[in-house]
Amino acid sequence: MNEQLRQRIESLVSSNKCMLFMKGNPKQPQCGFSSNTVKIIQELLGSDFVTFNVLEDMEIREGIKEYGNWPTIPQLYINGELIGGNDIVTEMYNTGELQSLLGLPQPERTPAKLTISEKAKENILQGIENIGSNVLMLSIDGNYNTRFSIEQPKGYELFSEIGEIKIYMDIGTAKRANGIEIDWVEDLKGSGLVIKNPNEPKAVNQLSQQDFAKGLKEGTFNHIYDVRTEAEFAQKAIPGSKRLDKLAMQEIEQLDKTTPLVFVCNVGNSSMGACEYYRKQGFTNVNNLAGGISSWKE
Repeated sequence: MNEQLRQRIESLVSSNKCMLFMKGNPKQPQCGFSSNTVKIIQELLGSDFVTFNVLEDMEIREGIKEYGNWPTIPQLYINGELIGGNDIVTEMYNTGELQSLLGLPQPERTPAKLTISEKAKENILQGIENIGSNVLMLSIDGNYNTRFSIEQPKGYELFSEIGEIKIYMDIGTAKRANGIEIDWVEDLKGSGLVIKNPNEPKAVNQLSQQDFAKGLKEGTFNHIYDVRTEAEFAQKAIPGSKRLDKLAMQEIEQLDKTTPLVFVCNVGNSSMGACEYYRKQGFTNVNNLAGGISSWKE
């Protein structure tokens, strides 16, 4: 490694308490490992950390591997020391070591309270009858994607016990799983487990033009974001709305999660992507303007 590159990397590592080299950025991770790692750091620190997108700088992308003698991305540095990649960060998060390094309290280790219907119990017991030393693992990620799997426990998991059934999970899943109801359904599409999760963010609201007009009049909608191009926005825009650019995204990050947000595009399709993104970020009042700007009339 040439000295100039080494100094660039050392500057990034030494000047930031928590420095994450990743593929993509926190809003748009470009690989699953980077996505999982950045969500763990966000859960602990909010936005109080720095990231570097190695896909935008091939010199750093290759140099960071040599610098820390670590062959993969992402890489997390805390107080100038290499912690590791996704697997190590995940394990340290679950054991509480990561929280200690960051000067944070130890994680809550209370098992989730679950409700399972009798039909679901019956089918689960049949499914785990011959799993040997493996366990039934429940995983609910930050986007509330849920799955069951049969795995070897790593030793740091919590488990919820309902009769003869033990359901293992990591600490992040335990928080997101508290209060869920597990049922078994059989219909024309087939049969399987169905999970009702009260913690999942509220679905995006399809906002009618009439309700939007009423909300504007009453002062309900003060945060309206347009996902169209700059040229389209300049040609026709809803008064008081802003283009969803970098500055607007930074503004949204500072808002209370209960703030009503309205997203707009030409006909109401493209704006759904922005709605889903912010819904998964924990915003509970996300609205997509049905019909978009094409149907809006002053």
